[in-house]
Amino acid sequence: MTLELGVLVSGSGTNLGAILAAVAERRLDARVRLVVSNKADAKGLDRARAVGVPTAVVPHGAFPTRQAFDEELVRVLRAANVEWVVLAGFMRVVTPVLLDAFRDRVVNIHPALLPAFPGVDAQAQALAYGVKITGCTVHFVDAGVDTGPIILQEAVPVLDTDDRAALAARVLEREHELLVRALGLIAAGRVQIGAPDERGRRRVSIGGPPAA
Repeated sequence: MTLELGVLVSGSGTNLGAILAAVAERRLDARVRLVVSNKADAKGLDRARAVGVPTAVVPHGAFPTRQAFDEELVRVLRAANVEWVVLAGFMRVVTPVLLDAFRDRVVNIHPALLPAFPGVDAQAQALAYGVKITGCTVHFVDAGVDTGPIILQEAVPVLDTDDRAALAARVLEREHELLVRALGLIAAGRVQIGAPDERGRRRVSIGGPPAA
């Protein structure tokens, strides 16, 4: 199926750029219907405009609550006929307002091997903890912070010479590949979320041929 995507960004939008490139090169069966940012100066908006993708700015400061902000996000996404939402460097915690509107259709990319190092600045967390391996995770979003069902992960070694910038750059390269691969699996109908287990956790199964 062709994924009708709405992509939410707050910054440079390099993961958005990876999606746009994959769509243009027909490596991903998707259309980016709308790119939305909570910041008018987000470079991700420029990436979208450069290839003719519609954009919208929804400044979070203009709304009294997170829920009211998400209500406006839902309105603009639905108006653009978006069916799947990708959080690509979107620096806001979404609420059940958005998650209920796009149930099990909100996907996030996180720069760590979840459940390790959730939340902000995962690369700095990894360095502070002294791990030798970190990575990135594509997961469905639920009401927790980076707790949703995991779709794909990829490991990235932590080098002795790494500072935060060097590690973040290497992880980001893997993010670009992993996010496109995960969306491709979804488009191919190969991603299924199971029923909750006794702890309320849901796991993702990937059917068909093994993921490339």
